[in-house]
Amino acid sequence: MAMQKFATQIDEEVLAEVRTTAKETGQTISKLVQDALVEHLRRVRVRPPFRRAMAEVLDEHCELLKRLAR
Repeated sequence: MAMQKFATQIDEEVLAEVRTTAKETGQTISKLVQDALVEHLRRVRVRPPFRRAMAEVLDEHCELLKRLAR
């Protein structure tokens, strides 16, 4: 996979934690940032389909859920 550089800003305390974690785990800062971004994107992209499916289930079983809540 081709890698590209990009610039961003980060809170100095977060950066300190990233540096410490990189040193402790023997990983590069780039690897930690890439892994964190990949994980975040996976979670963000899963949520909308999950929410739609959950809404469908709740709508479909609304009466049953109301009875169970009593």
